Amino acid sequence: MASGDESTVKENKEPKNEQVKEEVKKENAVAPVQKYIKHPLQNKWSLWFFKNDKQKSWTENLRTVTSFDTVEDFWAVYNHIQLASKLNSGCDYSLFKDGIEPMWEDTRNKNGGRWLLNTNKHQRQSDLDRLWLETLLLLIGEAFGDLSDGVNGAVIQIRNKGDKLAIWTDNAKDQEGATRIGQIFKERIGLPPRVHIGYQAHNDTMSKTGSTTKSLFSL
Repeated sequence: MASGDESTVKENKEPKNEQVKEEVKKENAVAPVQKYIKHPLQNKWSLWFFKNDKQKSWTENLRTVTSFDTVEDFWAVYNHIQLASKLNSGCDYSLFKDGIEPMWEDTRNKNGGRWLLNTNKHQRQSDLDRLWLETLLLLIGEAFGDLSDGVNGAVIQIRNKGDKLAIWTDNAKDQEGATRIGQIFKERIGLPPRVHIGYQAHNDTMSKTGSTTKSLFSL
């Protein structure tokens, strides 16, 4: 009886062990697939770089670095390129929705404007990279809610007198929408109340006669 019982126990165990092995095989087969699944963004984005070479035209100095449409590819790009604070004076980074060029003349930009933050050169090492990264995350994360469709991109400009960070929108006449975008921008990048940002229409910037453009409104 004992030997018969042992035989029965062995027979009962074997199917269970085989079942476990099959389950492990299935899990191992699925795991590599899950490992490489990427998280898609709502929009595809293009990163641009501008280098001020006086021997070339403005458009020749502007070039596309790459485009991406997943969270993982964004971080791969960001971790590969030089930090904004390390760029030479006269250089820009721009991140725009794919198909929109970072210039006033683009059809999606020409009737729009920008929220502009001016920073002093002392902030370059302490704050600039954080501000730029927070701005990028706002864009790709569609953090402006139902107003995100009206946000075209962002630009950071490295200049000797002080760096500039801007969010570009597609409609300068929509003051209510632009104001809400500006409020979210200012809050999410962590600007204190004493620091102001101004909204400028691209048409005014293109037709300016002096070195500065007057803001339509500010926060």
